[in-house]
Amino acid sequence: MALDGAFLYAVKNELMSLIGGRVEKIFQPSREEIIISIRTRKGSKKLYISTNAGSARVHITQKQPDNPQVPPMFCMLMRKKLGNGKLTGIRQDGLERILFLDFECVNELGDIVTVTLACEIMGRCSNLIIINNEGKIIDSIKRVDEEMSRERMVLPGMKYTLPPRDNRLNFIDATPDEIINKLRESGQAELSKALIRVFEGISPILAREWTFFAGRGNYLQSNTIKDDQLDRLIFIIKKTREQLLSGECCFSSASTKEGLLKDFSFIRLNQFGNMMYTKELSTASELLDYFYYERDRAVRTKQRANDLFKLLINLAERTERRIAVQKQELIQCAEKDYYKLCGDLISANMYCIKKGDSSVTVSNFYEESNPEITIELDIRRTPSQNAQYYYNEYKKCVTAEEKLAVQIKKGEEELQYIDSVFDALTRADSENDIIQLRIELREQGYIKSGNSKTKPPKALPPLEYKSSDGYTILVGRNNHQNDQLTLKFAEKSDIWLHTQNITGSHVLIVTDGETPPDRTIEEAAIIAAFNSKGRNSNLVPVDYCLARYVKKPSGAKPGKVIFTNYKTAFVKPNEELENKLRV
Repeated sequence: MALDGAFLYAVKNELMSLIGGRVEKIFQPSREEIIISIRTRKGSKKLYISTNAGSARVHITQKQPDNPQVPPMFCMLMRKKLGNGKLTGIRQDGLERILFLDFECVNELGDIVTVTLACEIMGRCSNLIIINNEGKIIDSIKRVDEEMSRERMVLPGMKYTLPPRDNRLNFIDATPDEIINKLRESGQAELSKALIRVFEGISPILAREWTFFAGRGNYLQSNTIKDDQLDRLIFIIKKTREQLLSGECCFSSASTKEGLLKDFSFIRLNQFGNMMYTKELSTASELLDYFYYERDRAVRTKQRANDLFKLLINLAERTERRIAVQKQELIQCAEKDYYKLCGDLISANMYCIKKGDSSVTVSNFYEESNPEITIELDIRRTPSQNAQYYYNEYKKCVTAEEKLAVQIKKGEEELQYIDSVFDALTRADSENDIIQLRIELREQGYIKSGNSKTKPPKALPPLEYKSSDGYTILVGRNNHQNDQLTLKFAEKSDIWLHTQNITGSHVLIVTDGETPPDRTIEEAAIIAAFNSKGRNSNLVPVDYCLARYVKKPSGAKPGKVIFTNYKTAFVKPNEELENKLRV
């Protein structure tokens, strides 16, 4: 895994600034996540600890995950044991993937005791363990009994023991001779794999980066490595050690050209060449915050809102089928003029038609050449009844045509609304956003009203941005908020923006009666394009006008408005600018 012992060492150095701080609040957003708010002299910091197998980590976070209304039992226990405790030390045994956080706390008797949190960042074996001053386990976020592991059980009351450890070198204090001798003992293997067996606390990406530097991009075997390549290997290991000890690391992430995040490290990544994009951040915590949040955002939203995605997809498919059938029926209504013609011609030639005729050929006097036309008749009907039959079919087509046009328009508006909710759902960043979309769908009758007595959480405020010229830009999170932002909050002189014929959020530039410069309008248009279904397009048209020209049609669905006196800007969505301007 990328978060190896060496990276954890860099994280530990950052966390040293928390020493002396006191525990302010403790939250448990999910079964495998803990957030400890620590008050320091420089303000409050949120320490994030995850024991999830695919994203285990510990770092300072700027994110604010949603918290359950009722805290879990483990969270209550941590509040009891660590409440108002003082962080006195942070320890790491070599480059093992375990951080020990020592807190000075007051127990039930009023005595000052030391409570230790063992943050074990070890993939599927990750855990968070509370240890008392006697070295015994108080509890853990994941209990491990004999059925799960015979080598090391983690249960309340047991003595805490370290996980089994291999006899490997620590590259921070290993000498060149020790490295060379250990490498020669590793046998025949690809060099990066041999390095993992030689050193503790290094991930495959770090081993591959060392190998890439040593071999100048060429494949290397551990038993055939040349002297000059070995010298380069020792050099890059020493350089990495110096970066780690001095804190002058280059925290880099690698992503595919499609934007899929793949890996990260605390050194500059050169092994991918032009195959991947790299992004550098200033601290280990910033990198971990960015990497895991962006990587897991789509998966997390899909898991939490999987039923809504299925509902909206089914609704869209059903509505599309209904519209297709109605359009086909509308095409058939084009024959209404033929039915009226047949009725008129039968009425005019009734004298030459008798009951039992299956058809009649008459002259079409509506055309100048009077061409002959053959009209089919029902042998069971009289001539008058046949004429009446065609007149009735004509009336049916006229009525159907009027109603179908209305139904098709309503269906297309419904399809557009469903698409807007789906787009908002794909951009939902929190559980609160998803809950608000559920409430909206329930109000529109797409979800049955439940019997839950729990009061829904208060909706989050609109997304807020600050333009380069200092103007506030607001973005609605869903259709309800779009309506509130545009129709209630906006002043007449504010500027309203929306992507042209593309579902997306309503965007508002708060002008305070001033005329914003073109740069602010362009930045707001880029934000509107990014917060829309066209965020991955190269060029997106964005309409904008004064808020006074935006109206809501009577009876329209949430988010639906009409506007006049507008102009159109063509912009390219820019995630970097969106992140820069976001408050």
